[in-house]
Amino acid sequence: KPLITFVTGNKKKLEEAKQILSSAFEGNAPFELTNQKIDLPELQGDPVEIAKEKCKLAAATVKGAVFTEDTSLCFNALNGLPGPYIKWFLDRCGHEGLNKMLDGFEDRSAYAQTIVAYTNGPGEEVHVFDGRTNGKIVAPRGPTDFGWDPVFEPDEGEGKTYAEMTKEFKNSISHRGRSFEKFKAFLAES
Repeated sequence: KPLITFVTGNKKKLEEAKQILSSAFEGNAPFELTNQKIDLPELQGDPVEIAKEKCKLAAATVKGAVFTEDTSLCFNALNGLPGPYIKWFLDRCGHEGLNKMLDGFEDRSAYAQTIVAYTNGPGEEVHVFDGRTNGKIVAPRGPTDFGWDPVFEPDEGEGKTYAEMTKEFKNSISHRGRSFEKFKAFLAES
C-alpha cells in the first residue's frame, strides 16, 4: 500500500484524519496514513498560496505523498484578516482582543476556513480542498481550551459557538470537516 504522510505533530489531528478518510473505504483504504512533524517556515500571503507552498516544501522533505492542513479565521470587515495569522492574533490578543478588533465595524461576520493541500510527491501537482463555514464573531462562550472556538458562532450553529457544541455536531458543519470531505472524495476517485 502506498504511504501518505500527514504533516502534523498533532496526534489528535492524525486520528481525526484517519477516521474521516477511512470512512470512504469501509476501513479498507488503498493507502496507509502516517504523520510526521516538520518545521516548515511560517509563510505569508493568500491562504491558498500558503497551503500549496507548504505542501510542496513538505513533499520535498518527505520525498513522497503528503498532505498539509491550514486553518484560518477570516473577519469580513477586515478583508479576510487575521486569516492564516489567527494563531498569533489569538496568542497575543486573546478572545477579548479578537472581539475588540471589530469594535467600530457594523459587520461582525466571519468565516472559518480549512485548506487541505495534497500532492503525490516532489514536483507533482498540488491539489487544494477548501472548506468554509460562515458565521460571526461573538463574546466568548463555552470552554476556552480550544483555540478561537468560543468566539466563533456559525450561521448553522443553532445559536451556539463551536465551543458550546458537541464534537459530532461541530464536525457535521465545520470548515475542517468540509475540506476533509472534499479530500476524501478525491482520494476515493483516484
